[in-house]
Amino acid sequence: MTGILGLLILILDVIAVVDTLRSSMNTGEKTLWVILILLLPVIGMALYFLMGKKP
Repeated sequence: MTGILGLLILILDVIAVVDTLRSSMNTGEKTLWVILILLLPVIGMALYFLMGKKP
């Protein structure tokens, strides 16, 4: 079961990084979000989807 959870987190992190790179944020913001997502996979991804994603 932990393997499936790890795979799910990896997939969601990849989606968050791709979404960040395709967003209209400036380069500095993109860099900070990608670093946060990569260093703190679960927390960084959750914070990005809750606070960082612009409509």
